[in-house]
Amino acid sequence: MATKLDSLVDSLNIAFPDISKIEGAIHVSLDLVVLNVEPSQLLEVAQRLHDDPALSFKQLSDLCGVDYATYGQDEWGTDTGNMASFSRAVSAASTGSLSFGDGFELPASDNQRFVVVYHLLSLDHNVRLRLRCAASDDSMPVVPSICSIYSNANWYEREAFDLFGILFDGHPDLRRLLTDYGFIGHPFRKDFPLIGNVEMRYDAVKGRVVYEPVTIEPRVLVPRVIREDGRYVSGAAPSDEAKD
Repeated sequence: MATKLDSLVDSLNIAFPDISKIEGAIHVSLDLVVLNVEPSQLLEVAQRLHDDPALSFKQLSDLCGVDYATYGQDEWGTDTGNMASFSRAVSAASTGSLSFGDGFELPASDNQRFVVVYHLLSLDHNVRLRLRCAASDDSMPVVPSICSIYSNANWYEREAFDLFGILFDGHPDLRRLLTDYGFIGHPFRKDFPLIGNVEMRYDAVKGRVVYEPVTIEPRVLVPRVIREDGRYVSGAAPSDEAKD
């Protein structure tokens, strides 16, 4: 018996035969159907998803950017052979694998770095869709704006521009949304310093807020790893140490 996800995959294959020929362009992941498109296809596909009665994705639930730099790489790895309550995987004086220092370079990758993800909802068919569009140029990521199709994409796209530096071609007013005026950089990029570049405070003498170079020393916090703890074993009697 076909499920809703199977029916949606069939409908997408019929609506977009050219895209369906590309391996993995339409697939199911984490209980959602995923549709991958190129920037040149985005507007046409989004319009069809919105207008086609067989699809009827009238609602844009969310839009966000993703930075796939360092994707799949661990910042640290715990020592599984050590039965201590925790193990330190990096030097306390280090800043981790992402040093954020001068000359920092992201690892090479064959895949596009920046992807815009759209979550669409069809109330008519009670099904959701994840639409993904990867920007072709990592140095200047640009994808078309879908504000003309989904009006609420306006602020979502401004947020993705502010945090990831992704440009949306055709957006009516692409300005920063969350960061301060004059902010430099995009804080959700993987190569943006975790401690930031500047800090701000109110200067009573000048009578205004001033910006200064950040004074926080970078460091890596290694999480505590509980390996064996009898308190969380169902039916286990508390130890003498636990009683104390």
